[in-house]
Amino acid sequence: MTRHTPTTVTDLPAFPFPGSSHRGPAPLFARLRAERPVVRVEWTGGGHAWLVTRHADIRAVLDDPRFSRAAAYAPDAPRFSGLFQAPPGMIISLDPPDHTRLRALAEQAFSADRIAAMRPRVGELTGRLLDGLAKEGEDAAVDLVAGFAAPLAMTVICELLGVPEADRDRFHVWVRQFADVSGPPERAAEGGEKLGAYIAGLVARRQAGQDADGTGGDDVLAALAAARLGEDRLGFDELVGLGFTLLGAGFDSSAGQLGNVVATLLAGHRDVWRRLGGHPEEIPAAVEELLRTVNLNGNDTSGLPRIATEDVTVGGVVIPAGDAVFVAFSSANRDEDVFPDAGRTDFRRADNPHLAFGHGIHRCLGAPLARLELSVALAELTRRFPEAALAVPEGELRRRAGDVNHNLLALPVRLGPPA
Repeated sequence: MTRHTPTTVTDLPAFPFPGSSHRGPAPLFARLRAERPVVRVEWTGGGHAWLVTRHADIRAVLDDPRFSRAAAYAPDAPRFSGLFQAPPGMIISLDPPDHTRLRALAEQAFSADRIAAMRPRVGELTGRLLDGLAKEGEDAAVDLVAGFAAPLAMTVICELLGVPEADRDRFHVWVRQFADVSGPPERAAEGGEKLGAYIAGLVARRQAGQDADGTGGDDVLAALAAARLGEDRLGFDELVGLGFTLLGAGFDSSAGQLGNVVATLLAGHRDVWRRLGGHPEEIPAAVEELLRTVNLNGNDTSGLPRIATEDVTVGGVVIPAGDAVFVAFSSANRDEDVFPDAGRTDFRRADNPHLAFGHGIHRCLGAPLARLELSVALAELTRRFPEAALAVPEGELRRRAGDVNHNLLALPVRLGPPA
């Protein structure tokens, strides 16, 4: 095994590195993968952490119980200003055995069968939204963020949680406020508190066997409240935490990635867009390649630090106990040792073990839902509107400053004549 010399922080810019975008990670990652795949970096605002950049090393970190998520919440754990950190006690904040129990209960309600059964409903919502946009006319510039991606993702996640339609606008405002890491921390905390109080009300009703109208609910939150492992069940705070988890993965990330994927295809792959409209059987492979190459994470990592609980060697470098580690998923997805011609978007790539949804015990619980929404949305968009085109140059597209993800503010598109 090749041993790499630890790098000092003085010859690298502060992390997160400049140059990250939806198109891919900061260019510096290519050099780090080749020369210094495990590197000590200075965090913007002070402090340091270790950055792991290669696919194999990242998988090793995520499989190693000596890298703890729960330890990131200890009073003496490293802190990083401007970083969105999930609240303690959530499923993504726990280690086994607490995580193992919570995941087993959550998977009962968020099963593959339940998600597959949602396909007709997602298709119905997609069709309704696109019917509305089509009424604007083939030459009108419609916003596929405000008019499609955001309402689709919001409606799906609100139906999963049982949020009444009358509450969804304010619910959306709180989500945006909670996800904004650029403003005062108090404002994000306020959004989180309002969301928490609202989800707590939903949970209380589900535990009482009621939906928001006082009748029996059959949404995912109700299924979570009913999940059992023998006599064990999810507690009130655990249900609230899972509600937050589903909200973050099911709305903000889904809506953001759908907008990015559509923009990527229309900006650089309109030939593929047209082809997919007539060959829906190719959409699953295209979705996987877009998940690999379209970078959602604003700082090129999951944003979730892990703490080494003892000295651990990764990629030939010893990471000392107590130090924080970030894994760069977007860098792993460009690793030439795993993805031949990794910089090229190959829509027919057969072997695609990308890490867009993570790896190991914390692999995204909502991955099947994200794949479903992307597949249904792309199938309908490309089938209905084969001549769709950006209504502005790609360089004029703007993204939401301060978000956890690379999310578009708007996506102006001319749909063109319907098929």
